[in-house]
Amino acid sequence: MTTMRVIIDEMLSPTPNGISRYAEELTRALIQYAPPGCYVEGIVSASTEQEYAVIDERLPGLSNLYKTSLARRELVSAWQHGFTHLPGGGMVHAPSLLAPLGRHDRVNSTGQQIAVTIHDVVAWTHPQSLSARRISWHKAMAKRAHKYADAVVVPTHAVADDLREVLDFGDRVRVIGGAVSPRLAVPSDADERADRLDLPERYLLAIGGLESRGGIEHVLAALALPGATDLPLFVVGPDETDGRSIAAAAAEAGLPEGRVTTLGYISDADLSVVLDRAVLLVFPSLAEGFGTPVLEAFHFGTPVVHSDVPAVVEVAADAGITVPIDDIEGYSERLAAAMTSVADDAELAARLSTFGEDRAGLFSWQSAAEHVWQLHADL
Repeated sequence: MTTMRVIIDEMLSPTPNGISRYAEELTRALIQYAPPGCYVEGIVSASTEQEYAVIDERLPGLSNLYKTSLARRELVSAWQHGFTHLPGGGMVHAPSLLAPLGRHDRVNSTGQQIAVTIHDVVAWTHPQSLSARRISWHKAMAKRAHKYADAVVVPTHAVADDLREVLDFGDRVRVIGGAVSPRLAVPSDADERADRLDLPERYLLAIGGLESRGGIEHVLAALALPGATDLPLFVVGPDETDGRSIAAAAAEAGLPEGRVTTLGYISDADLSVVLDRAVLLVFPSLAEGFGTPVLEAFHFGTPVVHSDVPAVVEVAADAGITVPIDDIEGYSERLAAAMTSVADDAELAARLSTFGEDRAGLFSWQSAAEHVWQLHADL
């Protein structure tokens, strides 16, 4: 019997994010597409009974759940400082840098291997978008991975290239992307949900908060420009970042009250409705490792206007409208032109819808899981 032990702690993050969804979806797929005679165990920090129940519900087929004696905060610190002992042996796969990285015999201990995932290099390229504590932890864990990890998974070739400039892992790097969650599907009560969310017939959509690398403020500035589309903007994500609200940022940009609506964090069913009915998704990110919202919009046939950050361009592959960010002073004007062109041209929107659906179909969690299993087999 071969066992893969997956660090699933990220899926219990109190704030939903791309990594928490990635950890959950990948683990579920690893269970579902495990080779014959292979099993998946979970490793999680000391949590509540309610959280353990969530794991049981969302990860059916998990052969065992090892509950550490440390709560998440203490576990994060312990692993950062090298206190990494886990009972038992075998393969360990970490869907993030949260991993028990320590010295192990790669040659003589068959099956003693660990792979970690590095989703981006923002801690080095855009440190202003993270707290000092987060930057310190990320860099420390990346250095531990450089010293001890048998393999490093990255979501795109763009991240692999950027990582090489920071820490050269050589041939230990594997590119394995994510996909759209199967839980994102238009529900039978879509009309009722749209009414409750007060969605108009036509609107623009953005996903994210006001963190500097997210680029949302450039969208707000774009919508305030003369000649820009007058469609309302709905934003999925945190209403406030560092004490500043999107409503306040919209007012500062010169947009009238009510032009921008923040939906906060919403359920997968609500998100499916919002994505499906949007005229377009604008994804203005200034730094990204993958860009899952782009694929999610493609999945629903929703046109996408996105930045030319290399990872997003790699994922979108000409299925959306690409807006350069090199001249940041003119970024808002270019976003306004791109959004307006899609909003005002039904034929262009229809073509983008088809391109997007085709592109999203090339990504699957089955493929991701099979590549992860193969990675560990190769080790």
